[in-house]
Amino acid sequence: MKKLAIASALLSALAVTGTAHAYQSEVGASAAYIDPDNGSSGNAFGIDGTYYFNPVQTRNAPLAEAAFLDRASNVNAHATFADRGDTDDNTYGIGAEYYVPNSDFYLGGDVSRNNTEYRIAGQKFDLDTTYYAAEVGYLPAPGLLIALGLKGYDNDNDDGVDPTLRAKYVTQLSNGNDINLEAGASFGDLDEFNVAADYFIDKTLSVGVDYYNNDLADQNEFGINARKFFNQQVSLEGRVGFGEIGNNDYNSFGLAAKYRF
Repeated sequence: MKKLAIASALLSALAVTGTAHAYQSEVGASAAYIDPDNGSSGNAFGIDGTYYFNPVQTRNAPLAEAAFLDRASNVNAHATFADRGDTDDNTYGIGAEYYVPNSDFYLGGDVSRNNTEYRIAGQKFDLDTTYYAAEVGYLPAPGLLIALGLKGYDNDNDDGVDPTLRAKYVTQLSNGNDINLEAGASFGDLDEFNVAADYFIDKTLSVGVDYYNNDLADQNEFGINARKFFNQQVSLEGRVGFGEIGNNDYNSFGLAAKYRF
C-alpha cells in the first residue's frame, strides 16, 4: 500500500507538471538581413531579455501571449547591432511594464539610445539619438488593453514629442483557436501607425501579418511571420518583410530564438 501511495503521488506530480507551467525570465537572440534594390545590403543582430516580478502562469493560453494574459509586470532590456555598408547602427534600451495590482490599470515605459555612424566621401559622421516613451493603459475586458501615451526623441539636430494610442486584444474564436489583434499610432510630427494580427493554429504555433507606415521617414513595410514553441521553454520565430523607403524597395528576412526559464 505504501508503494502504491508513493507511485500515485509521483504520477499526480507528473500530471500537474505536464499541465501547469510557469516561467519568470525569457532571453532571446535574433538575426536579420536587409536587401534593398539600391544600395548596400545589411545585417543586424540582437539580444533581449525580460524578467517578470512573479512567475508567469501559462494555463491554457497561447504560449506567445501567456505573459500578457497573465498581466505579468516586468523589466526588460535589448540591444541591436546593424551593419549596412557605409552605415553602422547600434541601439541599446531598457523598459518596464506594470499592471497595477487589484485594478485594471497598466503603466509602461522605455528609453533607448541609438548611435549611427555613417561614411560619406571618405569622411565619418556620428549621430546619437535618445528615444523614450511612456503610456497609461486600461484593461476594460479580459485580454483587451487600450493605452495612451507619449513618444519622443532627442539628438543634436532635432527633438520632438508626440501623443500615441494603441490597443491589443487576445481572444478565443468560436472554433477554439486564439487570435491576437494589435494596432497603434503616433500623431504629430511622427505620423506613424501599425497594425498586426496573429492566428494561433494551436497553443504552440501562430502565423501572422503586420503593416507599418511612417510619414516622417517616408517608410512603409508589410510583413509575414510565424512562431513555433517546440516545448514550454524554447521557441523559434521567422519573418519576411517587403518595404519601401523613399523610392527604394527592399526585402527583409529575420529569425529569432527565445528561451524561458
